[in-house]
Amino acid sequence: MMAKNDGHIIVDVRRQDEYDEGHIPGAILIPNESIDKTRPEQLPDLDQIILVYCRSGRRSKEASAKLSAMGYKNVYEFGGIITWTGETTRNDH
Repeated sequence: MMAKNDGHIIVDVRRQDEYDEGHIPGAILIPNESIDKTRPEQLPDLDQIILVYCRSGRRSKEASAKLSAMGYKNVYEFGGIITWTGETTRNDH
């Protein structure tokens, strides 16, 4: 699914410091703790395919449930980066 050009967005729901250490290329950061009752401005389209991950899978499950409850229709939680076998990139400040 990630290799397809289907308009999906990859969302990392870890903390900023974890994201900076290494994340999936192209992923945007929306920390789980910041997902509340207001839809994130980075996710304006309720029909967009949203692929969610964290470190181990716990926060991505929580975040996916919150996003689905807000009305997002195509939310897919795919676990944690600790089991990710693909490429990662870092933010060097």
